[in-house]
Amino acid sequence: MKELVRTINFNDLQVFCLVDGNEVAGFIGVADKKVEMLFIAPEYFGKGHGQKLLNFAVNELNADKVDVNEQNVKALKFYQKFGFEIFERTDQDDQGRNYPLLRLKLSM
Repeated sequence: MKELVRTINFNDLQVFCLVDGNEVAGFIGVADKKVEMLFIAPEYFGKGHGQKLLNFAVNELNADKVDVNEQNVKALKFYQKFGFEIFERTDQDDQGRNYPLLRLKLSM
């Protein structure tokens, strides 16, 4: 987590939480029309919260890009279901680690 905090400019990142009852079920972070993070608490999986957050980011913040770790097939399918398409593959993540990324863009 320490490395992540150093590499994200939080001044440019808009973070929005989805509250279910009195608890944060998940959150999304967007910067420059790119979804930088989308997290849902495990106990809230399968309840449509990820879809709600992504719909908000796309419709209200004009988010149209996201990076997905290549091995995260579940996340890739989630974004593809919304109309995101792969336009580039990298051999390393943004921190220079050997985790290939798939760069996706919302198709119109």
